[in-house]
Amino acid sequence: MTPLPEPLPAGRQALPWGEGRKEDSPVANSPLFHYSIRMRVLSGFQPSGKFHLGNYFGSIRPNIEFQKKSDVSFFMVADLHSLTSLKDPEELRSSMRDNVLDFLACGLDTEHSVLFRQSDISEHAELTWILSTVTPMGLLERAVSYKEKVTKGIAASVGLFTYPILMTADILLYRTDLVPVGKDQKQHVEIARDIALKFNNAYGETFVLPEPQIQKEVAVVPGTDGQKMSKSYGNTIPLFGEEKEIKKAIMGIVTDSKEAHDPKDPDTCTIYQIHRLFLDLPGAKALAEEYRNGLPYGDAKRQLFEQCMEYFAPMRERRSILQKKEDEIHDILQKGAKKASGVASETLERVKRAVGLI
Repeated sequence: MTPLPEPLPAGRQALPWGEGRKEDSPVANSPLFHYSIRMRVLSGFQPSGKFHLGNYFGSIRPNIEFQKKSDVSFFMVADLHSLTSLKDPEELRSSMRDNVLDFLACGLDTEHSVLFRQSDISEHAELTWILSTVTPMGLLERAVSYKEKVTKGIAASVGLFTYPILMTADILLYRTDLVPVGKDQKQHVEIARDIALKFNNAYGETFVLPEPQIQKEVAVVPGTDGQKMSKSYGNTIPLFGEEKEIKKAIMGIVTDSKEAHDPKDPDTCTIYQIHRLFLDLPGAKALAEEYRNGLPYGDAKRQLFEQCMEYFAPMRERRSILQKKEDEIHDILQKGAKKASGVASETLERVKRAVGLI
């Protein structure tokens, strides 16, 4: 009989900030980085439509910043997840292509990171089934996301109900220490920890326990109506839309009834809450003062539009170039799948030995 694999190396465990810290590390003083450099980061994105500013500030930018601060970053096109809500095959293919282009245009470095499609790695589905055998029904029934999606009209399928188990498999397959997520996805990472603990308790130390990472200042990016920016609410500002489309969305941001030159409260103003995401702290403070001094909403919206177009101009140019290189994009995904498969297959073998399937 082949011997069981050795326990996970200590270096794969997430370390609290301070343990193993290197004072001369280039990331030691980063407010984003609260863990040892010895870590793996995973992020997944559903190809369910075009990206918007909420996707960028809530997920894409933090993940791009993390990619050189980790041992390795995995970026997963979560196409299996998208099947719970997207039923149009052509739209799925188009969204996958657009979203991959967007991530690459925003700065994903395939020399430091692994970009792959979830459906190219069969271990995701296999581990999902194994994990489902140790997952209590009550744990899934408490998932807020399932209830919210059903309320919004998404069919109450078994796939939607067991979505957190597939997400758990996504995370655990790559022995992930850190998962940058939006506030609304934090519970899913907590569920992943719970399932990993149950498995470890039943079969021995097998999985790394992941930690969610949420940037408080962009935990929820407001949409044009003040609610969370979401395609479901129809309140998005497109990331790489046409200029007139972006301008229309920004000029349509809902405001209160204050007169043009009345003092405005930046803390409750949606225009400011979006605009500050583009700025450093001194810039955000200076802009807030303009609002308190009576910056008219029309001028505020025009400033936001100009800032938006200027900020994303280099990325729009990169995207335009990448759009003409379909073979190169295909090769990137194939190479990413090969790298991801190497890690996933090793983890799954460990799991199958633990439960007795090997």
